[in-house]
Formats: sequence, C-alpha cells, structure tokens
Amino acid sequence: MTREAFIIRLKDGLRGLPLSARDEIVLDYEGYFADGVAAGRTEDEVARALGDPGRLARELRAEIGLKRWEEERSPGAAAGAIFAVLGLGAIDILIMLPLLLAIVLTLFSCFITAIFFFFAGGFLFAAGPFWPLPGGPGAALLAGLGVMAGSVASIAILTLITIGLVNVTVWYGRLHFKLLKPAVEPQA
Repeated sequence: MTREAFIIRLKDGLRGLPLSARDEIVLDYEGYFADGVAAGRTEDEVARALGDPGRLARELRAEIGLKRWEEERSPGAAAGAIFAVLGLGAIDILIMLPLLLAIVLTLFSCFITAIFFFFAGGFLFAAGPFWPLPGGPGAALLAGLGVMAGSVASIAILTLITIGLVNVTVWYGRLHFKLLKPAVEPQA
C-alpha cells in the first residue's frame, strides 16, 4: 500500500473528529512514512508495519473519545466514549451492545421513575394538607418531603452507577486497546 492510499484510508476513518485532531494524527503518520523511507524502507513495508489504517482510525477515535470522557465527564462525552469503545471491533458490538443497551435502558427507566416520584412527592407536599388523609396535614407534608428526598437519593445513586458504568466501559476500551497495541505499533 502506498503512503497516499494509507493516508486516504486513515482520513476516511477519522471523519467526524475535530479538524485539528485529524490533521495532527495525519501529520504523525506522514512522519512515520518519511522516517521509514529515510531509513531505506519502502512505503509498502512502512504501511504493513503500521497495520490496517481502518483499524488504526477506530483505535485512535476510541482513544480520543476516552480522553474526552476523562476531561469533560458530560453525557455527550460518555456516549462518545461508549460508542468509541464499541467501534473497536464487530465482535465487541455483537457482545457488548445488547448488554449495554439493556443496562442503559434499565438505568433510563429508573431515572424516569425517580423523577416521577419526585414530582409525586411534591404534589403530595403541596396538596396533601388540603385532603382528609390519615394523620392530618403534618403527615402529608412529611410524606411528601420523604418521597421527594427518597427520589433525590435514588437519582444520586443512579448517577453514581451511570458514572461507574461509563468508567468500566472506558476501562474495557483501554484494556482492549492495550491488547491490540502491539499489533499496530511500527516494527523496527
């Protein structure tokens, strides 16, 4: 494979990344080719030593997504990190995607339920004193506050679980990347 073909495939795989990150990566790989040719190797030998540019692009996208999660800790960065890790391999997608989808949907439904209970507690707190409930208005106020506090605690715990899930996914991605790294590093 020639330098030009390798760089074109690498650029195609890096589509969607910020232009500055993409240009920096491409310059690094052009430098690998320049160094290899200067050392007397052919472009084809350098390309074979670097590995498949499509796989390199997936791994680089995953690494950028993981770094973004470590820096930002936002929902968008979490989604990017998860999808970057899943993008590393088709087998991972077949195994992890259904599992992650089930976990994410369960967490989402728990969040929705906790939010519902928060508003239900607020309604009980606001309207309960005006209803003839057992225990009187004081019990209605305390029950409303209790339901709201319980839902806030549930949301906090669910948030910690979500952050833990993203961290486990990032750990898995880094482990996966470390296992593949010897196959993609240039050989002397």
